[in-house]
Amino acid sequence: MKNEFSLTCTFPTKAENIYKAWLAEKGHTDMTGSPAKVNGVINGEFTAWDGYIWGTFLELEENKRILQAWHTSEFPENAEDSIVEILLEEIASTENHRLAMTYKTILTLIHTNIPEGQVDSYKQGWEDFYFKPMKAYFEGK
Repeated sequence: MKNEFSLTCTFPTKAENIYKAWLAEKGHTDMTGSPAKVNGVINGEFTAWDGYIWGTFLELEENKRILQAWHTSEFPENAEDSIVEILLEEIASTENHRLAMTYKTILTLIHTNIPEGQVDSYKQGWEDFYFKPMKAYFEGK
């Protein structure tokens, strides 16, 4: 059985805004609606959703890519971390031939090394607990 998936979602903001929010305690908390603790540097640790999620930042490419070792309290005992890769692709355009530039960012999330039988749960979790509140957050800015 496949133990990975990818999801793509478009947000009405610059890649920099998503990148900075993901890596900051206040930003992560604001965009998800749940308190998070984030040390947004390589080897920095994070927790989210009342300690349900935790992990470490493995690689960072400013405004383009975040790679995390990722774990939840539902992983079996002694399970390896899964890996979450967040890719950001910014698209700038002029809307209705106005001079003002508008931005949107395509976020692709690739989640691998998920424990057997848990793929569907995490796939839905990313949609419900990250992408939906992030859309509302960035649309309101």
